Amino acid sequence: MGKNFARGDGAMRIITGRARGARLKAPKGMAVTRPTSDRVKEALYSILGTMVQDRTVLDVFAGTGSLGLEALSRGAAHAVFLDAATADVLRDNIAHCHFEQEAEVVSGDAFASLARLARQGRTFDLVFCDPPYHKGLWERALAFFDASPLLAENAILVVEHGGDEDAVPELDALVRVDHRRYGKTTQLSFFQRKSYVGEVTL
Repeated sequence: MGKNFARGDGAMRIITGRARGARLKAPKGMAVTRPTSDRVKEALYSILGTMVQDRTVLDVFAGTGSLGLEALSRGAAHAVFLDAATADVLRDNIAHCHFEQEAEVVSGDAFASLARLARQGRTFDLVFCDPPYHKGLWERALAFFDASPLLAENAILVVEHGGDEDAVPELDALVRVDHRRYGKTTQLSFFQRKSYVGEVTL
């Protein structure tokens, strides 16, 4: 713990809360994992506000764990981090932020792991999904969550996708309730169950 952590003004960090200022370790070849920028992360949490508190969080394609760790820092109750390639980095970052009691890491294929969590009867109030761009994964993830019991009735699903990935697939249970664009490269889309829309305003 503590070794090889990113330093300097450009390093990823926890913005506020219990672990404010903690610098996060990034895997080698960080450009491949494409972590969410602090600017986009700060905008995301400005939208979510206090809705993070006491939530059960799922961070899919978690990479460094920046989104889920920020949620824990801001008062989320528990977080599951899912990534096939960065389990060691995730564990280091969780320990560095002192969230070992509130966090767990799941390593393996994203969709197989999601299906396993569903079979276990797990549900989540807040889900972050930040897959690699331009591989069809954000559409596939949306289709999965649309048909999955993993989302609690009042859940918020946040999907980060590329600036030119605009076609939202047809959904049965979910509806996009908010959408933000950040420059030419990044978009955030927010989804809720149709049956719950109107109960919570972003």
